[in-house]
Amino acid sequence: MPIQTLSRLADIDPARWDALLGRDPQPFLRHAFLSALEDSGSVGGRSGWHPMHQLLSDAQGALVAALPLYRKVHSSGEYVFDWAWADACHRAGIDYYPKLLCAVPFSPVTGARLLGDCVAGGQLLDQLSTGLAEGGYSSLHVNFTEPDADAVFDNRDGWLERIGCQFHWHNRGYRDFQDFLDGLTSRKRKQLRKEREQVAGQGIEFEWREGHQVSEQEWDFVYACYANTYHVRGQAPYLTRKFFSLLAERMPEAIRVVLARQGGRPVAMAFSLIGAVELYGRYWGSLAEFDRLHFETCFYQGIDQAIAGGLSRFDAGAQGEHKLIRGFEPVITRSWHYLVHPGLRAAVSEFLQQERLGVMRYAETARDALPYRQE
Repeated sequence: MPIQTLSRLADIDPARWDALLGRDPQPFLRHAFLSALEDSGSVGGRSGWHPMHQLLSDAQGALVAALPLYRKVHSSGEYVFDWAWADACHRAGIDYYPKLLCAVPFSPVTGARLLGDCVAGGQLLDQLSTGLAEGGYSSLHVNFTEPDADAVFDNRDGWLERIGCQFHWHNRGYRDFQDFLDGLTSRKRKQLRKEREQVAGQGIEFEWREGHQVSEQEWDFVYACYANTYHVRGQAPYLTRKFFSLLAERMPEAIRVVLARQGGRPVAMAFSLIGAVELYGRYWGSLAEFDRLHFETCFYQGIDQAIAGGLSRFDAGAQGEHKLIRGFEPVITRSWHYLVHPGLRAAVSEFLQQERLGVMRYAETARDALPYRQE
């Protein structure tokens, strides 16, 4: 079946792409989200993310599978860290870049990567992996996969599985935030209540907006907060200001922004996307320092929103043990890696076996530290 490579997602009709995502598509995989990244200059150009999306059609020209694929010349913005692999290659005189990455840029969110028919998606993987050396690529990586794709990789030689750990909040049918607190130990319940009271005591109030309710002036504020989280670390933000306006234009119904105000003046924000049953916290920022404001804006406000909306899960982003004591539970994530150089593949395989044991022990220890009362 014919395979096509797209350097611009704008070259395919959004309805054709989104038809591969099923009835309740995750927002990060929609044409609107991925094309906004490209059209805003957040990927492409000098970003080091060069789109090479793979499309597989049947004999009648109907699209049956696709991969969101990028040519990478660095490892930034991936959240599955392979810097050590690249460094080992450099010291051994092996070129690690460019590489190919199937992922959603800057978004450590588990979801579909083999879009459409998984069997046909496996054909795309086979075509790519066998042509890596000829194309001058060291490797092919597929990050944050879901179980259907994991089964496809399990049946293919040469692919190495890597696991990680994130922390997600799960809604057990809570009526409100107090109902959630009632399920915690007394000590943690008091801590969370005190943190919320400290923020309220500073005169800070919160307002939730959907994408169509945010003005361009407010998007300026949202972006300033987002960019500031990078600037304080001496880094450049991944996303451009234009991305937020394009996303608000193309998929406003999926956007949720909470604005923190003090005396009517906005001082902080958190930007989230909403799926069928999940809330995804993505970006946060503040233009001034306020005690405990990060926890309230990024976690407690999101929990409130998830409960009010009847959502089953709140994914507040990658990493962060500070989520654990606030009721976010450890969740194992998976990615898959195909490395061309046999010596590199053997070394990484051995490393991943040891890393896996450490991650599993870490997740078990984290689960033991959850703040929920024992039945």
